[in-house]
Amino acid sequence: MLDILLTEEQRKLRDEARAFAREVPRQLLIDMDADQVRYPREYLQNLAARRLLGVRFPEEFGGRGLNWSFEVLALEEIGVLGASLACLYSLPSIVGEAINVFGTRAQKDKYLRAALEAKLTVAEALTEPRGGSDFFGATTRATRDGDGYVLNGQKRFIVGAEGADYFLVYARTGDKPRDISAFIVERGAGVEVQHVYGLMGTRGGGTGRVYFRDARVPAENLVGRENGAEEIFNQMMIPERMTSAAGALGLARAAIEIAARYADRRRAFGQKIREFEGVSFQIAESVTRLDAARALTHETARAIDAGDEPRRVRRLVSESKKFATTMAWDVVNAAMQVMGGIGYTNVYPIERLLRDARLMMICTGTNEIMDLVIQHEYYKELFAAKPTARDVELDAVNAETEGEKVYE
Repeated sequence: MLDILLTEEQRKLRDEARAFAREVPRQLLIDMDADQVRYPREYLQNLAARRLLGVRFPEEFGGRGLNWSFEVLALEEIGVLGASLACLYSLPSIVGEAINVFGTRAQKDKYLRAALEAKLTVAEALTEPRGGSDFFGATTRATRDGDGYVLNGQKRFIVGAEGADYFLVYARTGDKPRDISAFIVERGAGVEVQHVYGLMGTRGGGTGRVYFRDARVPAENLVGRENGAEEIFNQMMIPERMTSAAGALGLARAAIEIAARYADRRRAFGQKIREFEGVSFQIAESVTRLDAARALTHETARAIDAGDEPRRVRRLVSESKKFATTMAWDVVNAAMQVMGGIGYTNVYPIERLLRDARLMMICTGTNEIMDLVIQHEYYKELFAAKPTARDVELDAVNAETEGEKVYE
């Protein structure tokens, strides 16, 4: 983001996040990618010590009372570390959204504050073996039993599962298709992380499968109303997809910088390879795509902060997630192409960033689901709006020729 467009307060937060990212030990990234670290709890504790977790939540619960225009700035800086650490950074923001918007005061005091202080770590348990994007296909069930619920089922691909102290769990609580509720479920009896996945990339974040076997959940841990999780789910799509978009900016920026520096040093045929159009144009295209994705992501953040119409926000959030993550994938591929064979080795982190970037187009809703949301909301907006702009359809010589415009 251009400094001239930022307030002094925004620059300060951006610089704090940048300084933190600079100090993260390189060995941590290497060990996580080698699956020698399954869950870097100390990393989250260090973020909390600098009050960098959940910066947009109220100060009384450990945040800074800021907004999305700040959080996306911080996330881009964390994103240069790769997808795993960016995802773990995002989880208190994602789970915290449900508790902050729909939770009780007691839930905020007990769970939101603890997450932002990294005294408790969190994960969101949404995806199931039979359904990821099909939210209402969930089969995990919570049955009312006295002063609580009994939870049975399983969730998979849960980022942070290995180290999470509590989960935000979506479970079926009725017989109608949309009868789903959200619960805060503490790790304990009946809650088991039985399998941590071997992933192509985005390693070290403890992504696992979680089983709930007669797990008891107190009634006071119901978030929002019973059978009302659809509203929570729709709200949660904002932090899920905005954090994906903002993290992708940092990952792509890191790849461009590595490739551009390499192109300025590497010589072939008697000159720097950056002087060849085949190389320099790839850098130019990558920088342009990054700037465009950043602009869209920040414009979306401003729309959320301004309380824009929910349908428009839903469309913009989906556009940002799709465009930024696709951009990151294309940019990292271009960086590898610029660097040639050395980019395919572990001498540079490009191959790790490539493996990380691939997941971004799948997680938090596939980019194909983003397309569905975008076109759906656009058509709703187009046909609901009163025509105030010029009707450009008539700006053709034979626009009104009888019998030419046939639609059936």
